Amino acid sequence: MAAVYIEPRPKGRSEGTRIDDYVIEDGADHVLGITKTQHEAVHWANENGHLPHVARVRHLNDKSRPEHWRAI
Repeated sequence: MAAVYIEPRPKGRSEGTRIDDYVIEDGADHVLGITKTQHEAVHWANENGHLPHVARVRHLNDKSRPEHWRAI
């Protein structure tokens, strides 16, 4: 099972601003899917055989730092 990362967009948004959608990316930042909710993104990842991860803190999302992510 490959790890994927679910991030809100727009990336780098200020705290409290609206989230447009959620992007599902692999470790190399390739977009695998886009959904309207985080729940849909997790469901998509599971259905497609991936292990979804979400950021522990939204602005801390460096994929090379495991402590920034938690598996769902």
